[in-house]
Amino acid sequence: MPMVTIQITREGSTPDRTAATAEEKAALIKGASQLLLDVLNKPLDATFVVIEEVEMENWGWGGLPVAELRKQRQTNPK
Repeated sequence: MPMVTIQITREGSTPDRTAATAEEKAALIKGASQLLLDVLNKPLDATFVVIEEVEMENWGWGGLPVAELRKQRQTNPK
C-alpha cells in the first residue's frame, strides 16, 4: 500500500485565489496514482494520496519566513 503526500502552498497562483480547487486536487491524486502504477506497478486501488496545504506563515526559504523573503526581493530584485 503506497502512500504519497503532496504538500502545496495554500496561496493560489493569482491574488484572488487562496487554495487549490477540488478539480486541481483530483488531478493531483489521479496523476500521482497513475505515476505509481506506471513506474512501480502499484494498483490504483491500493494507492493513497494525501494533499496538505501549507499556510504561508508556516514555511520559509533561505532562512527567512516567505513573507519576509518576498519583501526583501521587492526591495532588492536580482
